Amino acid sequence: MPNIYITATIPYVNARPHLGHALEFVQADVLARHYRRQHNAVRFQMGTDDNSLKNVLAAEAAGVPVQEFVDANADAFTELAGPLSLSGDDMIRTSSDPRHRPGVERLWRACESAGDLYRGHYEGLYCVGSEQLYLPEELVDGRCPEHGTVPERVSEENWFFRLSRYGGLLRDRIVSGALRIEPRGRRNEVLAFIDSGLADFSVSRSAARARGWGIPVPGDPGQVIYVWWDALGNYVTALGYGTGSDEVERWWSGASRRIHLVGKGVLRFHAVYWPAMLASAGLPLPTDIFVHDYLTIDGEKISKSRGNTVDPMALADAYGTDALRWWLLRDVPRVGDADFTVKRLLARYHDELANGIGNLVNRTVAMVHRYRAGAVPASDERPPGWQPVAAACERAAQQVDAALGDADFRRATAAVWAIAEQANRYVSQTAPWALARAETAGDRTAARHLDAVLAALVGVCRDLAGQLEPFLPDAAGRIAAQSRAGAGGRLPPPAPVFARLDSPA
Repeated sequence: MPNIYITATIPYVNARPHLGHALEFVQADVLARHYRRQHNAVRFQMGTDDNSLKNVLAAEAAGVPVQEFVDANADAFTELAGPLSLSGDDMIRTSSDPRHRPGVERLWRACESAGDLYRGHYEGLYCVGSEQLYLPEELVDGRCPEHGTVPERVSEENWFFRLSRYGGLLRDRIVSGALRIEPRGRRNEVLAFIDSGLADFSVSRSAARARGWGIPVPGDPGQVIYVWWDALGNYVTALGYGTGSDEVERWWSGASRRIHLVGKGVLRFHAVYWPAMLASAGLPLPTDIFVHDYLTIDGEKISKSRGNTVDPMALADAYGTDALRWWLLRDVPRVGDADFTVKRLLARYHDELANGIGNLVNRTVAMVHRYRAGAVPASDERPPGWQPVAAACERAAQQVDAALGDADFRRATAAVWAIAEQANRYVSQTAPWALARAETAGDRTAARHLDAVLAALVGVCRDLAGQLEPFLPDAAGRIAAQSRAGAGGRLPPPAPVFARLDSPA
């Protein structure tokens, strides 16, 4: 049984989670659930990035001790699991988890033993929000392209990693497909960056500038390990790298796929710096890096630093987990940013869930009760005109698998939605109520036809429950319960799968 390791990036905890974090968590959860359904062994890893200067500055601004501040916000990320119905297997906190520091230190020493770490002078324009050094030509009107802030000029002695040694290796892995980056445009972006020439990068900061927060460089306590080196290491430290756990062998070295889901703003770190660090340490590289674009509000990226955040917990509380997950998976394109409004969320929910899938299930169960006293007919006939519905069902599994193989969640959910769309169209065309009237008038052919229609529709509802499970696990459970015969071989009484939601005040 193949082992598949799926990770979401670990967010800074300088503030509570926003909707952009929910997007990536839900995408990773869908992949984990999908591959589990295919009988793979899956580990879905999440965490929080605690050892950042921006966390320290936020704690100081709040007048709260750093660890207390970090823990409170990390708790908020952990608590997302319920409102988002996440099936994560583990959550690592880089400031307090006993697995993390030994693993980061081991990774450092492995790269040092490979001759890839050295002391040097570090100078440039640094954005604390991105925890990243920028070249002047990378700025937009002198400001960070991610945060819109003016970087500070920094000059100090640090440790450097010999990234320049790994350009050829990285290019070969990406071109060969051994390291797959999707969508293709992001792959080309990484290759262009590599072809422009890779420069060594700083992997430590002075302990004074870091306010003493972070993991000290082994053997050099005056330096703190750069937050990105520290944070990227979580993907193996969470597996016990550095503590002697065999989970590293199972989920990293021995995994058939090592999948990272990342936002476009951190692509370079995951597709260039991280694979080079792994190669230096003698560890396998990731197999897949799936990149998503941003969520926006009025065209502006959702960002804690911009102050235009949307609380996913509040959205789930107001409109439900199903509505939130469905919008994230159905409205957000594979390529390009997506602008969020509650109006769009409600439109998707009512058009496709309440009036589409929910209506199909509800009227199917209601008709079985009205025309067959709740007992599903034991017909195995394919009713007339059923071919388009059968084709949608038969295509769905393959289409979903292909789409999720490309991390195209909109295309995957479209294949599931097509089942409900075809089935609802079939109900309108077939008019089971007309067959029931004909049966009452003594038409035995209509009675047999109605049996076949009802049995087929119940079968579709059951199929929909299975196909929906990775995307809407809660709703899938309700649909499965509605379409499963219980005591006496009867379906439960019909009940709305999706309640109507009010528009926001």
